[in-house]
Amino acid sequence: MTLDTAQLAALAAVVQAGSFERAAADLHITPSAVSQRIARLEDRLGQVLVVRGAPVRPTGVGRRLVAHAERVAALEQDTLGALGLAGPATTRLSIAVNADSLASWFAPVLAEPLSQHLDVTLDNEDHSIDWLRRGDVSAAIGAAGDPITGCACEPLGTLRYRAVATPAFIARWLGADITPAAMARAPALAFNTADRLQARWLAARLGPIEPAVGHRLPSAEAFVAATLAGSAWSLNPEPLIAAALADGRLVELIPDTPLDIALYWHYPRRLGPLLAPLTAAVHHAASTRLRAPAG
Repeated sequence: MTLDTAQLAALAAVVQAGSFERAAADLHITPSAVSQRIARLEDRLGQVLVVRGAPVRPTGVGRRLVAHAERVAALEQDTLGALGLAGPATTRLSIAVNADSLASWFAPVLAEPLSQHLDVTLDNEDHSIDWLRRGDVSAAIGAAGDPITGCACEPLGTLRYRAVATPAFIARWLGADITPAAMARAPALAFNTADRLQARWLAARLGPIEPAVGHRLPSAEAFVAATLAGSAWSLNPEPLIAAALADGRLVELIPDTPLDIALYWHYPRRLGPLLAPLTAAVHHAASTRLRAPAG
């Protein structure tokens, strides 16, 4: 079976634009033509590819096909450019980045003069790599240090976390001595149900304790705001809370007990030449803002 490039382009345009009308304008065809191309692709594959709504959302299969279409378009532009048959063109690539990296050090990558615009999917550091493993994205940053088959795995450095709370929260929930029993009761924040960062810090400092998860907030900035509001204790990237630690609004639960998380850049080796400028930008941003890789 081969995939029709026009139908794939219509699917990618709808998902990227969020509506059939905007996708039609981007492709310079009618909304009806866009809808027909996607319908024919769905009929051929026997799969629903998009959930019609505002905005249009891809199904799991649709997301994988969009990632494939993005890679094909980027490779085509790269090849044409190398042959001198096309001028500079900007394509689009989907990547997965852990939320703490995006909030604390990744943003300068977006200012680089890259040949791709990026669609960034957020997850926590232990699961962002799963998006690449499923084929939903073309590259990923996460804490997994083992390469996926066919992929490169390049160390970026370590992101340092601190376990913190407000002085008032510590006085209310923990008192002068941080004991396992107190930590088992004190509410903690979590990114989502798969977030084990708080448990990892507890295990390293006090033993195998399950944190009493209060709010789940899928945002690094919301973590900081909620912790400053006194709602819970949490692990936060050091760059995001440096000022609050310096002026006393936040205090480490146990002084000088950081948790360092090693981060890695994963991408398919066959896309190495295409992704080379993006890879260089990621490594440069990491080198200026992360701690050097161990070893």
